[in-house]
Order: sequence, then structure tokens, then C-alpha cells
Amino acid sequence: MTNLCCCFQVRGHHIAKLDPLGISCVNFDDAPVTVSPNIRGHHVAQLDPLGILDADLDSSLPADIITSTDKLGFYGLDESDLDKVFHLPTTTFIGGNESALPLREIIRRLEMAYCQHIGVEFMFINDLEQCQWIRQKFETPGIMQFTNEEKRTLLARLVRSTRFEEFLHRKWSSEKRFGLEGCEVLIPALKTIIDKSSEKGVDYVIMGMPHRGRLNVLANVIRKELEQIFCQFDSKLEAADEGSGDVKYHLGMYHRRINRVTDRNITLSLVANPSHLEAADPVVQGKTKAEQFYCGDTEGKKVMSILLHGDAAFAGQGIVYETFHLSDLPSYTTHGTVHVVVNNQIGFTTDPRMARSSPYPTDVARVVNAPIFHVNADDPEAVVYVCNVAAEWRSTFHKDVVVDLVCYRRNGHNEMDEPMFTQPLMYKQIRKQKPVLQKYAELLISQGVVNQPEYEEEIAKYDKICEEAHARSKDEKILHIKHWLDSPWPGFFTLDGQPRSMTCPSTGLNEEDLTHIGQVASSVPVEDFTIHGGLSRILKTRGEMVKNRTVDWALAEYMAFGSLLKEGIHIRLSGQDVERGTFSHRHHVLHDQNVDKRTCIPMNHLWPNQAPYTVCNSSLSEYGVLGFELGFAMASPNALVLWEAQFGDFHNTAQCIIDQFICPGQAKWVRQNGIVLLLPHGMEGMGPEHSSARPERFLQMCNDDPDVFPKLDDFDVRQLYDCNWIVVNCSTPANFFHVLRRQILLPFRKPLIIFTPKSLLRHPEARSSFDDMLPGTISAELFVPPPCHKMKGERAGSGCLG
Repeated sequence: MTNLCCCFQVRGHHIAKLDPLGISCVNFDDAPVTVSPNIRGHHVAQLDPLGILDADLDSSLPADIITSTDKLGFYGLDESDLDKVFHLPTTTFIGGNESALPLREIIRRLEMAYCQHIGVEFMFINDLEQCQWIRQKFETPGIMQFTNEEKRTLLARLVRSTRFEEFLHRKWSSEKRFGLEGCEVLIPALKTIIDKSSEKGVDYVIMGMPHRGRLNVLANVIRKELEQIFCQFDSKLEAADEGSGDVKYHLGMYHRRINRVTDRNITLSLVANPSHLEAADPVVQGKTKAEQFYCGDTEGKKVMSILLHGDAAFAGQGIVYETFHLSDLPSYTTHGTVHVVVNNQIGFTTDPRMARSSPYPTDVARVVNAPIFHVNADDPEAVVYVCNVAAEWRSTFHKDVVVDLVCYRRNGHNEMDEPMFTQPLMYKQIRKQKPVLQKYAELLISQGVVNQPEYEEEIAKYDKICEEAHARSKDEKILHIKHWLDSPWPGFFTLDGQPRSMTCPSTGLNEEDLTHIGQVASSVPVEDFTIHGGLSRILKTRGEMVKNRTVDWALAEYMAFGSLLKEGIHIRLSGQDVERGTFSHRHHVLHDQNVDKRTCIPMNHLWPNQAPYTVCNSSLSEYGVLGFELGFAMASPNALVLWEAQFGDFHNTAQCIIDQFICPGQAKWVRQNGIVLLLPHGMEGMGPEHSSARPERFLQMCNDDPDVFPKLDDFDVRQLYDCNWIVVNCSTPANFFHVLRRQILLPFRKPLIIFTPKSLLRHPEARSSFDDMLPGTISAELFVPPPCHKMKGERAGSGCLG
């Protein structure tokens, strides 16, 4: 009996009724039965609204292994046992208050739990408490019952989701909007997750999603003003803000409102994103981590993230894997994310069988033991129930969870696309499919929950809201991109979003502070702590430099960081091997040679009441980690957030973040960001790799106007403000010190790209005097060498970098 229950729990979702269309069947392997019956279960869930999909692409067992009575022999049973009463194992909850049931009833209850419109993948989780928790949520008899009030709320949310898309179609039928038709249940799904999370204490939700359904989410989840959404369809309106702007289905939003279900304040932020699918995933996680950090939410009880995905991108984009692997790292965890996959069963024109090698698009989530709940999107109550469970899971275990909404895409890739070219049979079935709102309304009317006039009144009420907002939108004369800002910084700018000045205070520091920081940097502030002998020599050398009033690159960095910490500026340095430094020069984390994993960070022992310093070795990822740090820097202007590449040329594996977020972010989304990239650069005899950080590429991507020269009275600051980012090649440690401090003291934020040295880190002549770092000093933007005699026949000179 234990094996029988286990079969449903492990593999029942493969025959669940998930496909809304009911037309996709995947052939099973005809190989002989060699697999243990313990590995079946979810294969038979009815997940597809179209009825066209069975997920099991790799099974060597027939689909009816569970549901056919002639297969009972696999469990040591036969048909004569169907009416016998069996004691239930402790690993199931199907009995409720009963400890024994007839076999026929056991099978029926297991089918109801695992083989209907919900398929559950969880038996790969290696924690018994978590598995039992999931079993209880899906097996307990009657646990999925809804009150009439809950059903009416669900219907009202479906009305809003469906009628919003229909309104856009009526008004702008020839516009691309990447509508939600075929998965309208996404809106009640997201609102359910937010409601349940709010009930559990969450007051800030940060979201990331692709283009499909984005306008609907902005309107009906974030509650963006409808007239501002409708204005984006007016091609005659010009933007009041500087920059290029972006298409409407990429824009983000930040909004604080009352959650009507819990009557608690909740803040919702939808992060702007480029066309590059899944690229915003780590950005959302970084912003979430930052917001948790600033409010002292060490367990993720107040701030959480929700990520939406498409089925093809979730399986196909490597950044999904990179982001998942940050989910449980101490310096990167956000204590659980709810992932919602809008599973259209198609990627643009590509069928699932050509888009992935795994049975499900969600299989990547198994690497972090995240439970996966597949659900038929044409069963709104099943969807809402699963979303409640997902939110509760995240609140209980602080781990990731995936909701796979198996749905369909009623239109083509966009409203102008013709899907019949490539999926004719699928779209013939879709054309016959009733919208989920119509299905659910008919169900509730038949149950007597609502009547036809009440349903029509709900529709008319929302249609009126849209029409009134559309009328107001016609009064708008200009577009305000800043109204779509996803990460506002209250108090940092003037009311119209401008810097409060065009001046920068001196970046110099008094000698007393320089000396104090240098002394801490050259000592161990913890008693009975044994450091490595080689490190003792490095600290001794630092101490001698402090006595001689000089600094090398590592000490200059230490002094810049330490001085900002005193001023209350949080500093976060992340990247591969940054704690020690790729070139063994930094050593910001000391390791006790006698006690395993005992460490000390002297930087956190500099001042009373200083800001915290976070330095963390990252996973071996550039794309994901740089995106994460970019998101962290979005949350506040009062933090110095740095990402260091192990070698400068490794930035190209994070090129999407650089090209789509860092370089054009302010122009597209009116969003400043002070992220710092440290890129070791120089030809050091290491061959073609690990040499150039490609400064020419960053310079080429600068957008300063060569025909406009700033006024002399604010030249130093204005020229930085007018460019999309700041590209720096420091020639001395003192310049490095000043540039790092200037990044915070500027009255605005720009990304900072610094090409850092390698062999010069230890070169005895690559040092600076304290005199170059005292009050009144600034970074020398031009290096003027001493005069030299012109060589005979010299006609031209050349410069080089690195």
C-alpha cells in the first residue's frame, strides 16, 4: 500500500489533466517495464486545457499503470482486493480521520489528489517534513473547498483580467500589446499569492516578468492608473523626460496601496526589463535582497519576490539556472521566490518537443529542491488553491516554489502574428475553446453562486471603469516616463527628479582617519586569531606604508571603503574570489589557521556605529551575479555596490546586463544606478585570455555629446551627469581612492566602470602619498608627464591603455 501511495505522489502529475485543449499526446516508449512502480504518479494529471499535452516524454511505463485495475499486479494486488480494507501508511493523508479504507476508495482518493487538474512534483525533495507538508495540502479530503464569497471574488478578478484585454483589443486592434488571452487566470493567481503573503506578514513584493500579460498585471495587480497605460498607445504624445523611453510592455512600476483582502498596506514593484527574456530574474532578486537588508528582514518575512516566466524561456535561458543557484547562498538568498510559469505550450512558433529536452519546462527548478505545482489554467479554483499553497510554502520554509500554469496562447506571438502557419491543429482547437471566464461564469451560475444579471453587472462595472479612464487619457498632452519608475529614491532628487546641485564635495580625507583606517587594515582586531604567515607579511608591509604615509592599490581601496562606512554608506563587494582578491592583494576576510571556518572582517571593526560592510565570494557566474548586484544597487543611492570580475575580459559573459540594463537603463527607464564594475586589465604575459577588459567597447557605448561643452563653472560634474556612465582608468592609487569616494559624493548616480591593474598592485613605484588624499585634493583627471626632449624625426605619438 505504501508503494501504491508513493506512485501517485511521485509521478501522478504525468497523467493529470493539465492541457486546456486536450489535444497533445506524447508517445510513450514501447520498452519493457523495467522501472520500479515507486516512480509513478503525476503522469496522469489532467493538466492541459487543450487536452493536447501529456508531459511524460521519457517514460518506459504505460500511462495507465496507476489508473488501470489490470496493473494492480505491480503492487502485489489484483481486482479481488478492490473491496478489501487496508490500513493506510503514515506517508498519506487521504484517510482524514480514518486509518483504513477499501482499496477502491484509496485509489479514487489518490486520483482525486494527484490525477485531476493539479499535478504535484515533490518526491525528489530530501526533507521528510516538507514532503509531509505537501501531502497534507493535497491529500486531505475536502481541503480544496471554496466558499461562495471566494468564488465571487475569483469571478470578479477573471472579469477584470478578461475585459481589460478585450477593451485594449477594441480600442487598439492593430497595436502590439502581447495580451494575456488564453491565460487570463494569471491575474487571480498573482493576486492570490500576494493576498496570502500579505496575510503571512509580507508588506513589500518585488516582481519580474516578460512582456506577455504585462499591461494586464500593471493594471489589475499593481494597480497602475489605467489612463497612464492608455496614454502609451497614443503615438502622438511626446515624452516629457529625457532619453529614449521604451515600449509600453517593458516598463516597470512602483505602487503602495491597501490590500483589500487583508486590509494591510502593501508595496508592489514591477521591475522594468528589456526584450531579453529572463534577464531581469537576477535583478529582481538583487533588489529584493537589498530591500530585505535595509529593513532588517533577515528571514524574508517582510519582503519577497515573485518571478513570472514563459515556458520556452524558463527551460531555454541559462540565466534561470544561474539565478536558481543563488537562491540558497548566504549572501544572495532572498529566502524563497514564488515562480509562476505561463506555460503557453509554445515558444513563438516552436513546439515544446523542439524547445527542450526535459519532460517539463520547469525541470530546472528541481536542482534546488523546489516543489513544482502543475495546474490546468482552465480550472480557476485549482489555480487559486495551488497559488495559496505556494505562498504558504514560501512563508513556511523560505524556499523557492514553482507554479506551472498550463494554458494556451489564443493569438499568435503578438496580436499581428499568424499562428496557423506553424501550429494549424493546435489553433483549430484554440478557436473552438471557450474563454475561461465564460466557462467559470457558467459553472457558478449553474451552482447558484451568482445569477446572469449579477455577472453582467460585474462586466458592465469594469467596462465603465475602462471607458472613463480612456476618456481621461485623451486629456494628457505629454508622456511622463518617470511615472513608470520601478525604484524611486525619495528625498535624493528634487521634486522634478533633478540633482539638488551640480557640485561635488572634496573627496579628500583628513590624515587622522587615513592613519586609523590604515592601522586597522594592517592588524587583526580579534584576539586569539591565528592568520597565515604569508598574510602576516602582507599586513606588516601595510603597516610600514602607513608609517611612511603611502598607499598601494589595496590600501587605497581600504581607505575609500573605510571612510564611506564611517559616513553611514553601506558597501557591498561581490564577485568571484573577491574576499581574498584574484591576485591575493585584498584580504578583506581573514581566516583562522587553527579553527575551521572561523573568519574575521576587520573592515567591520573600524568605527562605532559604522555602516556594515558586506564582502562575498559569488558563485562562478557573471551574468547572474552582475544582474543581482545591479538590482541591489537599484534599491538605494546611499550604498556603494561593486562587482569585480575575476579578470576584466570575463565581463563579456554578463554582456546582456551591461548592454541592456547598465548602459541604457537611465535613457530607457529614467532610472539611475550607481553600480561599480571593477575590471582587471592589462597585458601581463598571460596570453590572449585574461588580458584586455575591452575599454574600447565601453568607450564606444558612451553617449556624451561631442558637440556640447559644459560650462566651466560646473564642468567637472556636468560632464559626468550628461553621460550614461563613467569610464575610468586610474593611474595611481590616490586616484582610485578619490574615484570610489566621488561615486557616493556626486549629487546623482551613474554606473562606474574602472579598469584596475594587475602587476601594478604590487609595483613599488605604483604608490601614492597621503598628501594626494588629504582634504582639498581630488582625482587628477589628466596625467601630465614631465617634459622630455623631442626625438629627432618624431612626427606623432601614441597612447596605450594597460
